[in-house]
Amino acid sequence: MASNMWKLSRLPALTHFAFRRSGCASWEKPRARHVSGGQHETISRFPVPYKKELPYDIVELMEDAQSKGGFLPNVFKVLAHRPAEFRVFFAFYNELMNKETGRLTKADRELIVVATSAYNNCLYCVVSHSALHRIYSRNPTLCDQVVINYETAELSSRERAMLDFAHAVCRCDTITEQHFLALEQVGFDREDAWDIAAITAFFAMSNRLAHVTDMRPNVEFYNMGRIPRDKGSDKVEGEDK
Repeated sequence: MASNMWKLSRLPALTHFAFRRSGCASWEKPRARHVSGGQHETISRFPVPYKKELPYDIVELMEDAQSKGGFLPNVFKVLAHRPAEFRVFFAFYNELMNKETGRLTKADRELIVVATSAYNNCLYCVVSHSALHRIYSRNPTLCDQVVINYETAELSSRERAMLDFAHAVCRCDTITEQHFLALEQVGFDREDAWDIAAITAFFAMSNRLAHVTDMRPNVEFYNMGRIPRDKGSDKVEGEDK
């Protein structure tokens, strides 16, 4: 049994949904999921461990995530194939996406993930992080525009400069002082530039893991944040920040 010292202090933002869904499927047998027509579709090309096979700290994290979110995002199941890497992945994820310093809002961070994941053709990250952006921003349509072409999307000048920089990092362009000046003109500083670059770089890795594993988004993500709900529904911790 793994020591509690490994337990992550904060759950990833994608698990902090305050709403509840009844009848959530168990992840005791996570290798396949239902799709339309009653068929099953695998969520990974690699073995997905059963709950009883996992270290205690990872089981505890997953149970907490499922309890708070109403469902367990498939990224947890897929990355549990390698528990040590699972711990490091989510620790880094939390530091990048849930930090409370700097000028990037939670919606900004999710928009960076969506824009760069679209460039990298990552279905899982585009679908799951578009859902989070819709909830944080309360804008149900912007991510759809960004996925097609962020340059024609209805972005603010601040968002456009942010995504221009993220795409430059994503494409491995030569970064010059002009890139930093463009950010400074809309209110970002060098530390914010680091955050934008770090999020872009981390999800470049995540996108490629999703590619090689053929990770598929949970169906719950697709409509999340699109349809107005009762007060308190589809709310993620910290969404007003």
